[in-house]
Amino acid sequence: MKRLHVALAGVCAVVVGLLAPQPAFAADASYRTLGAANNPDWMGPLADTTSLAALSIPGTHETMSIHGGILTQTQENFGDSGGTLARQLTAGIRMIDVRARVNSGNTFTIHHGASYQNANFDDVLGRLSGFLAAHPRETVVMRLKQECTGEFGSCTDVGGQRSFADIFDMYAGRHPNLFWQPSVNRSAAAATPTLGAIRGRVVLAVMHGPRGGAIERYGLAQFAGWDDGSSTYVQDEYTVPNVGAIATKRDQVRRFLDVTSAGDPATMYVNFASGSSVFAQPQQVAGGAFGVQGVNPFLLTYLNEGPEVHTPVVRTGMLMLDFPGSGLISKVISLNR
Repeated sequence: MKRLHVALAGVCAVVVGLLAPQPAFAADASYRTLGAANNPDWMGPLADTTSLAALSIPGTHETMSIHGGILTQTQENFGDSGGTLARQLTAGIRMIDVRARVNSGNTFTIHHGASYQNANFDDVLGRLSGFLAAHPRETVVMRLKQECTGEFGSCTDVGGQRSFADIFDMYAGRHPNLFWQPSVNRSAAAATPTLGAIRGRVVLAVMHGPRGGAIERYGLAQFAGWDDGSSTYVQDEYTVPNVGAIATKRDQVRRFLDVTSAGDPATMYVNFASGSSVFAQPQQVAGGAFGVQGVNPFLLTYLNEGPEVHTPVVRTGMLMLDFPGSGLISKVISLNR
């Protein structure tokens, strides 16, 4: 019995060690330096005739996720009540990934799984409204997901409320000039717009249910088949089972980046650089750990490499990042010039 206790103690020590915060690589131009980025008006000089699909857009995965610990946090913390979103917008982030729980009073609160992120959907819309009023030649693309599945580790929606789509319509109705209206018509998905049509507006790319699958026909027609994880125009292999598997994730991002760069500029692509598991925390996947290069530093190097190394990337599509650095954000933006 004593030997069993010793053995169990050893197993517990290993598990605790694996789950304890392990240092990712130090902050650098690719990782955890978003606060040094300042690109609030980068879309302004671009021609109105430019298709949204033709752009290289830095985005954030789980945009609001700053609480809940190492398995939940995906972004640097610049404050509750949408403060983190506001700083991302100033840095140049133009696609956001918002996860909402249905709460009492037919409201949305922002969650990552079971963890409330000290922000509500009113905070999101208020920050977006304020930013776009001050920078009317910009646009922001939003992916909105109903977060709660009711399963272990997730949240549970409050009962007795209206449907997720009905509640969203109430919010959109209170902000009639915020959304690009063709994208929030639940009965007719929209064609991909030009930049001139959406300046000063939020474009809803897709609205997802708690287990994937588009809700109604909101968003853009091209993303009607965007389900949980990857689809034709989306790379989202989000499970990275261990630190060693970060190399596989890097390759998935790179291959999809090459497809995007060589693809039809009228077709939109969304490439998630994020990933995680119990044994590979979001910060480790993004920044690297235990001698394994993270996705973010790999991306910055790959985007900077010239034709002597590989065919240069000329378009990233929408690149969804955890803990992005200022140099990586600026590099993605620079491809639009």
